[in-house]
Amino acid sequence: MMIGGYYACKSSSGNTILGKHVFNVNEKIDRTTTHSEISHGVVEGRRLTVVDSPGWFYINTLQETSEMDKLEIENSVNLCPPGPHAVLLVIPVMINADDFYLRSVQEHMSLFQEEIWKHTLVLFTFGDWLGVKTVEEQIESDEGLQWIVNKCENRYHVLNNKDHSDKTQVKELLEKIEEMWAGNEDPYYEVELDRAAELETKRETGDKMARRLKTINERKSRVLKELIGGERHKITDIRIVLVGQKCSGKSVAGNMILFKECFSLTPDRAWLKKVKIC
Repeated sequence: MMIGGYYACKSSSGNTILGKHVFNVNEKIDRTTTHSEISHGVVEGRRLTVVDSPGWFYINTLQETSEMDKLEIENSVNLCPPGPHAVLLVIPVMINADDFYLRSVQEHMSLFQEEIWKHTLVLFTFGDWLGVKTVEEQIESDEGLQWIVNKCENRYHVLNNKDHSDKTQVKELLEKIEEMWAGNEDPYYEVELDRAAELETKRETGDKMARRLKTINERKSRVLKELIGGERHKITDIRIVLVGQKCSGKSVAGNMILFKECFSLTPDRAWLKKVKIC
């Protein structure tokens, strides 16, 4: 399972690991994942299940991340029951892991149980950015990265998503995952069944609401297009009701809209309900 913020290249990393294009990638910014997605493949003789999850803005607090994104991130572990053997915390290797970034990682990882750190490996992306610099030198130069790597018991790997011909980097990643798996008392991060059922209910409710809002917005969009779309889509029958206090200028407004004197401006007749067609 892959987890991380926007711009971390989670989807690209999933494609590199599986050796095929299965996760949608935006060429400019890798932040298009809105729902947790799952894909399968055989790599280096191993059957792999890879889960891609939505990201978060890299300095956002957990409170600032949308409820639907939080649900999707937390629910991602439930796509590979009874639980993932490895969680890849995807981080761009050039990131400045300042206090804001570190807090964001800590808070979003708190969506899961503390035990998840025992099954987590840091996956550094943009490996080509390092040049002659080693990843160890990069970690040593950043206290935030040091904290994250130490929290993962010094488990990390560098991936260059631009070099798809380098199969060695994926092979070494899988070997590190197997080493972590073998060293853990529990071979995988166990899914809480009650929590999984609760999350699924919340997701279904959220999806229904999202579909309803989409329908409403589409209807509004159609009406606006008809209003401003020119003669071809011009609405020929528009009904307007003017409401307001006495002497507020409703009759005057009606006359101005219709470009003629239709409504009486006499005070003692202004209370009468009137309908004018033009």
